[in-house]
Amino acid sequence: MGTGRWLGFLLILALSASFAESKYLKYKDSKQPLGARIKDLMKRMTLAEKIGQMTQIERAVASADVVKQYYIGSILSGGGSTPGLRSTASDWVNMVNNYQHGALSTRLGIPMIYGIDAVHGHNTVYNATIFPHNVGLGVTRQDALIIIIDLDPELVKKIGAATALEVRATGIPYVFAPCIAVCRDPRWGRCYESYSEDHSIVQLMTEIITGLQGEIPKNSKKGVPFVDWKKNKVAACAKHYVGDGGTNKGVNEDNTIINKQGLFGIHMPAYLNSIVKGVSTVMISYSSWNGVKMHANHELITNVLKGKLRFRGFVISDYEGIDRITSPPHANYSYSIEQSINAGLDMIMVPDNYNEFIGGLTNLIAKKAISMSRIDDAVKRILRVKFTMGLFENPLADTSLSSKIGCQEHRDLARRAVRESLVLLKNEKIGSGRRMLPLPKKADKILVVGTHADNLGNQCGGWTIEWQGVTGNGLTSGTTILSAVKSAVDSKTQVVFAENPDENFVKNGGFSYALVVVGEQPYAETKGDSQDLTLSEPGPAIIKNTCGVIDCVVVLVTGRPVVIQPYLSSMKALVAAWLPGTEGQGVSDVIFGDYGFTGKLARTWFKTTDQLPMNVGDLHYDPLFPFGYGIETKAI
Repeated sequence: MGTGRWLGFLLILALSASFAESKYLKYKDSKQPLGARIKDLMKRMTLAEKIGQMTQIERAVASADVVKQYYIGSILSGGGSTPGLRSTASDWVNMVNNYQHGALSTRLGIPMIYGIDAVHGHNTVYNATIFPHNVGLGVTRQDALIIIIDLDPELVKKIGAATALEVRATGIPYVFAPCIAVCRDPRWGRCYESYSEDHSIVQLMTEIITGLQGEIPKNSKKGVPFVDWKKNKVAACAKHYVGDGGTNKGVNEDNTIINKQGLFGIHMPAYLNSIVKGVSTVMISYSSWNGVKMHANHELITNVLKGKLRFRGFVISDYEGIDRITSPPHANYSYSIEQSINAGLDMIMVPDNYNEFIGGLTNLIAKKAISMSRIDDAVKRILRVKFTMGLFENPLADTSLSSKIGCQEHRDLARRAVRESLVLLKNEKIGSGRRMLPLPKKADKILVVGTHADNLGNQCGGWTIEWQGVTGNGLTSGTTILSAVKSAVDSKTQVVFAENPDENFVKNGGFSYALVVVGEQPYAETKGDSQDLTLSEPGPAIIKNTCGVIDCVVVLVTGRPVVIQPYLSSMKALVAAWLPGTEGQGVSDVIFGDYGFTGKLARTWFKTTDQLPMNVGDLHYDPLFPFGYGIETKAI
């Protein structure tokens, strides 16, 4: 072969090798180490692509074109934000995949991650299983000691796994749950999202993360996120970092006034448990710590969470969270962007004004107010989660899991959770010499009354279909307490329902006994903040008109302890049912004695609101019902 031909041959080989190398993208090779994939992708990314990864927008303003044009890294459903009324699994999957196609059509094809609140089941989706809120799950234990040794974390683990399946059935891979706040004042409207006033209970209940994400491998490095994608798990989010449950007088988004020892001793421990379990993301709280907004707190986010606790997932803001850095909100958005990103936030829940956020962040980087090293840290963390959860290999969803939404197995689990979350607070003897509870199934005629007896919306509470919840029975499918009672009693027993009867109706009805089901109207944060914690009207009148006439059991459907002392003497039995969700049979299972009462208070029940805040271990501790209290009964 001549010299010219030989050189030509070598040139062809070199060009072929170069072409092959350009076609090979290391970051798309699942056999490559995680670090190598992240490094390879990072070096290919432009600034615009990096900023896009840090941007999370609301589905209502999103489209495949917007995702493609701005390289959007994440989309969310805010409270009540759905593809349409009573959307099916197919509706959700098609919507999510549409956005995903926009992400995959970008130059680098980085998949977006879709997130949604799933705080007591897949709570935004019609027909999903709605589990008891955390305030109820925190009482599912057998031991009344301050040092809790016999909680039921396996139950919440199973609830996490069931929730993950129903979320994945709609094509969504990421949930903004669990809330691991330690609520120290029930006046806070998010108190029902907290497992307990005692951090040791909250710590144990972080086992729900294992249910959502899967069992972390034994050889995993501390703080590295883990999601078992092949077993239909989802990325979880521990929230709201940190101290959100300790705000002054329970006012939402307010100031948590506590020294460093108190913050780290009460509000921080559950985050360490979450990180050890491989939680993928951490959401920052709207609240402040001693006057410093958490969304701008570099010490607690960068130095503590990312530094001392070695968290390696990504840190996300709350909904318009960075806007709240200033007062009034959004008063100086450029300042808010600068403070939050420099504090250590990686992904910003914008959620609507993405043009303003992207432009503002781009400008701050150009002015060197935010360093490229800070941007690279944020993007690496986001990519780490996406790679770890298998999103690059499996970016598109299908409807193969659609049958899991509201399936019987999950409803049975929720029914069990309701049973275990009930706390019996009072159970007097009645004329026959027996205790009021359990109730006899065989009776001539029984009366069921109250605003919450036949109202699924009231039974589920806030964060159910809509952000603030919905009263009534049209919101989703489930079983009300009234329906459960009718199914539980003997076929010859007549069940009469009157939502708000007068005293004469009760007196002259010839009833064997009455079941009074009252409580709070649905609410979520801010709207649910309450300084008086009274029962919603006409609850007090219903108790008076019923329990003052015949033997009655009062079942409270509330998101927290409420003022009950003035009415306590008139009732023969009192049950705290919290917010049980869609499976009302769990209540009837226990009040009729098929199962015994086992729940113990995970919150102190006060006498008057003048005592608040009051928590177990306080110097002046004089509760109506103490932490750990709960009368146990056996099944009959």
